[in-house]
Amino acid sequence: MAAGFGDFVAGTAASGELVVQPRMGFGDVATMRTGLLATKRARATTAGTITVDSYTRVGDLDSAAAALASGAALNGYPLVSHGVAVNRELLRGVRDATFPVQVRHGSANPGKIFEALLDAGLDATEGGPVSYCLPYSRIPLNQAVDHWARGCELLATRGRAEGREPHLETFGGCVLGQLCPPGQLVALSVLEGLFFQAHGLRDISLSYAQQTSPRQDVEAVLALRALAGEFLAGVRWHVVVYAYMGVYPETPRGAASLLAAAAELAVRTGAERLIVKTEAESQRIPTIKENVAALELAGTTARAARPVEPPPSSTDSQVYAEARRLVEATLELHPDVGRALLRAFKLGYLDIPYCVHPDNRGAARSHIDGDGALRWADVGALPLDGLVTRRRSRPVGSAELLDALHYVQRRHDGQG
Repeated sequence: MAAGFGDFVAGTAASGELVVQPRMGFGDVATMRTGLLATKRARATTAGTITVDSYTRVGDLDSAAAALASGAALNGYPLVSHGVAVNRELLRGVRDATFPVQVRHGSANPGKIFEALLDAGLDATEGGPVSYCLPYSRIPLNQAVDHWARGCELLATRGRAEGREPHLETFGGCVLGQLCPPGQLVALSVLEGLFFQAHGLRDISLSYAQQTSPRQDVEAVLALRALAGEFLAGVRWHVVVYAYMGVYPETPRGAASLLAAAAELAVRTGAERLIVKTEAESQRIPTIKENVAALELAGTTARAARPVEPPPSSTDSQVYAEARRLVEATLELHPDVGRALLRAFKLGYLDIPYCVHPDNRGAARSHIDGDGALRWADVGALPLDGLVTRRRSRPVGSAELLDALHYVQRRHDGQG
């Protein structure tokens, strides 16, 4: 079987290097190819990214095709509309054993995208039935679960039949990007990983997005690794850390500080891959040059960082306790992981703060405590009795929520 995305990451980790990867997608084929080649040539150990456009993400392929025909700008690469021949030409001389490429998409119904990436000879993508439904779609969660079950099975069976071991990354540890306490992010990452395994995937990655507290982030990634070891027997997995996904610093110095902290978090906790952000994130879509600069900064920081020695215990932290409780409570609801997820959201056993999707109960709330850690302000129906106080004495108001959304930006821009 040909070496794939998971093989590359595993080999890189074994050599002591961190894989760094951009979020990058352009509608124009020449620009997309230039971006991939620049990523490949960056002074870091990199993986390539093809991020699809928003029309393709929601299945509006007619609009994607019309934009291509008219020359209108797109905010990503229309993988399905460009077709097999164009996609293969895009990758010719770019993707190889030293440079894997992953397709990123944001779709609650990924079937066509999975078909197109397989047709192009690719083997890696990401998302999940919860993480690409609740934040990005208004289709019912039960439909997303069914779409993702079929998509996983297509990716697993066809990929393997064509001599590749497909790789799928859960976006579960990044749901809404911010203000979700880490215990639930870790739980969702593990639960989507179990969903992938149940539908045939044997090579996966588990995500976690950098949050508001470096100390709590270390607890979270270590908890994620511990729970993956306990629950995901029989699959190969690695952990991918995302640079902060909320309101980003406005100054170059602040953006560099935050990205460097993400790279240090990845190395200290043994994560194998990092998704970077650039100094332009607070203002506009970054250029290829800005993406390369972020990759090189992350790579340089990672090489200078050192893992925690010895690593702190991963099974006696608050994050681990909350995540394990949520995983176990969900799995007890139904032997099928997809049905268990649906019941968990219906009952409020899983509940994403400030998420307005109709299938999210919306009773749970979070706040940032005096030490900068994300905590539960109101757990709603989350099964966390004995671990978390059910309700804070003072509810979270709009002013406190707005302040929390800008907390990381202010800290790294030196505004307190």
